[in-house]
Amino acid sequence: MSKPRLLIAEDHTLVLEGYQRILEQHFEVIGIAEDGQTLVKLALQLEPDAVLIDISMPMMNGFEAARQVRKDVPKAKLIFVTMHSDREYVEEALRIGASAYVLKRSAVSELAHAIQQALSGKVYVTPLVGDVSGNGTAKDAEKFAVGLSSRERQVLQLVAEGRAGKEVAHVLSISLKTVEFHKRSIMRKVGLHTTAELARYAVRQGLIEA
Repeated sequence: MSKPRLLIAEDHTLVLEGYQRILEQHFEVIGIAEDGQTLVKLALQLEPDAVLIDISMPMMNGFEAARQVRKDVPKAKLIFVTMHSDREYVEEALRIGASAYVLKRSAVSELAHAIQQALSGKVYVTPLVGDVSGNGTAKDAEKFAVGLSSRERQVLQLVAEGRAGKEVAHVLSISLKTVEFHKRSIMRKVGLHTTAELARYAVRQGLIEA
């Protein structure tokens, strides 16, 4: 009987090696991504049974990558493995369609079980974050730039990471003119006027780390 196939998004080598040691007995790791853009591409190519996703990733954060994977490979279970223990992060993951939410500090004891639960159709949330409903509140929903379109959130993250317009255009395979259009649209929607303000906004929204 074949092992369930996993795709892992993790850019820290030691953490990745730890995951592999934990999981190799019961699962097959078929791919590794170091950023959200690569994760989405590999998920579409490999069609894994489950995807392990960190929230804080370069190029495209875990939430945005999860939305794309959910659309492109709907059968893949989304397993968030992250350092973020705040309730609003868990709520957002569940809203997107996560089947499991595990903190990195408890991955050794919980990760394999969480993946098994997800693959069996259940939802697992680490006990360390307490009780969450998956519905959230109006205040929670103000985070993660949910008032922006998916493309606007992608542009916002890349701009906030300090990437020039031409690089953003290359990464997203769009024109520089389109990048500038989205940037102006973001500024208008959130009431900001400079790139520095956008970067601070992205940090407050949880799209990138400070």
